Amino acid sequence: MLEIYVDADACPFKQEVCKVAKRNRLNVTFVSNTLMRIPDQEGAKLVVVEGQFDAADNWIVEHISKDDIVVTTDIPLAYRCVKRGAQVLGPTGRILSDANIGQVLATRDLLTELREAGTIKGGPPPLQKRDRSRFLQSLEQIIQNIKRAI
Repeated sequence: MLEIYVDADACPFKQEVCKVAKRNRLNVTFVSNTLMRIPDQEGAKLVVVEGQFDAADNWIVEHISKDDIVVTTDIPLAYRCVKRGAQVLGPTGRILSDANIGQVLATRDLLTELREAGTIKGGPPPLQKRDRSRFLQSLEQIIQNIKRAI
């Protein structure tokens, strides 16, 4: 059964994920390194994973199945999930797939090196209203595509 997994520590759209999941009768698992509030909704649960730095990421990778959906800002986690057959969505609505994950990972690594060298400062720009809209549209599109394929 199709499920949505959310790398919850940095997800700005928890409420929105739950609304889309409820409309499509899907379960949502929020995975975090710390206890946090999640939307109070049937089918939504929080899994707190303690331990090493990537414990939440490892938990998600171990529990996803082909065509599950993963919401994350973490590019290395996205890469691992795509390789396991999951559909991955970033908070700006960008769908990560086999076709683009290699380039996205390489760009992330390059930007990390440039930041460490002091060549560039700061991180990604703050999320805009259009990012929320694009995120919701992409999440719904992924769900419908998976349902049609099943």
